[in-house]
Amino acid sequence: MNARVAAPELSSALEWVNTDEAPTLAALRGRVVLLNLWSFDSVNCTNALPDIRFLENKYHDGLSVVGVHTPKYEYQRSAAPVLKAVNRNHIRHPVANDPAYVTWQAYGVQSWPTMALIDAQGQLAAVLPGEGRRSEADAMIGHLLEEAAKQDLRVYESQISSVRPEARQLLRFPTHLLVTNSSLWIADTGHNRILECSHEGRIVRQFGSGNPGFWDGANMDSGFSSPHGIAMARDCLFVADTGNHALRRVRLLDGEVKTIAGSGVLGHDIAHEYVEPTKIAMSAPSGIAAIGDIIYVAVAGQNQIWQYNLNTNKLAVLAGSGKLGLEDGSGVGASLAQPMSLSAIGQQLIVVDSAASAIRALRLNDNRVSTLLGKGLYDFGDVPGKPDVARLQNPLAACVDARGLVFIADSYNGKIKALNLRTTEVRTLNLPYTLQEPSGIALGANSLWIANTNAHEVVRVDLSSGQIKRLTITE
Repeated sequence: MNARVAAPELSSALEWVNTDEAPTLAALRGRVVLLNLWSFDSVNCTNALPDIRFLENKYHDGLSVVGVHTPKYEYQRSAAPVLKAVNRNHIRHPVANDPAYVTWQAYGVQSWPTMALIDAQGQLAAVLPGEGRRSEADAMIGHLLEEAAKQDLRVYESQISSVRPEARQLLRFPTHLLVTNSSLWIADTGHNRILECSHEGRIVRQFGSGNPGFWDGANMDSGFSSPHGIAMARDCLFVADTGNHALRRVRLLDGEVKTIAGSGVLGHDIAHEYVEPTKIAMSAPSGIAAIGDIIYVAVAGQNQIWQYNLNTNKLAVLAGSGKLGLEDGSGVGASLAQPMSLSAIGQQLIVVDSAASAIRALRLNDNRVSTLLGKGLYDFGDVPGKPDVARLQNPLAACVDARGLVFIADSYNGKIKALNLRTTEVRTLNLPYTLQEPSGIALGANSLWIANTNAHEVVRVDLSSGQIKRLTITE
């Protein structure tokens, strides 16, 4: 370990979202502190949370974890959505919002996520940027705790959980939706399950036990973890099982759930047609669409679009270099930025490129990616109009009708917008309803269906009358 310096104290200006007792490094002397600097929009930050949870559990008798949320977007400067993200991700350690980047600057942080490790005497021991640092952090924490014990400094009490939980409801942070002639399918993401409902909201079937897990089975005797994208093909439902980094298939005839791609472990393998799909470690598949015998997957953590061939059982990269960016081009010559949702129209895919606040088009005959709306990774806002002026703020989903009208869940603006593919004009739908980070949207039964994620509900907009109502979900 390098020579250590005193860790900067946590600023009194921080706004603590899930505790009334602001922690200080001085009060945590005798314990090792893991300071997690993160932003809830980032897939990389979400990917790092299981590692932090592992370390919390392993070193419960000497490690204190403190989260400092440093926002990218204007929407994230408020404490309320940060608390929602804390609950959505089952975080139980104290978390502060830092819209002024005070802690970020004090620790010399340059990217999300970053872990800072502080020893029992309040000295900065290490700064670890990026995801996938569990092994290094584990070894360092073990060493620092041993060091504290030898110096008779170690405090062994467990950290007290910091919680301001959500009210219990039938849905918990629902995301992607799918509507058929007779059914509404809901990715009940916070409950780790997929629901088949009637159009009136009555639950018909549940896939997934409701607890996070990764096992195949039938109906409720199966395990999902934070599922997002859903699509239908060949009398099967295909699921982007984001938390398990896998692609799952649900056979609708008997409810059998089977893993068809992904090892269940976070990784950044490249999809190859000659590799067994269930051996590939991918990162956060989130969006999904089906055309014929091909399932298209937005692999958000790898900034790529993959395709899975139902006939050959093979995976391949369709588009995206893997580099986070907003560059047009063909196939891997293009750059994507955390693609979260896919919609099919004809022989092209509409891609919601969330980290660039952009809408992209992927032409399937030549894999050409073009930008319909969006200017860059840090160019966002809430502006309708033509593409040169129109702006979104971290959209998370879209759907498209046969006329070429793309409905967009402009999530961090709390709005639904529509992009006309013919005129390229963007307009805001004037809905008399408060939307809280909507992250799912679907068309069907002459209605627009919206997953009002942070309100734990689905709302239905009648396209004939404009009437909007909250769907009552019942067992």
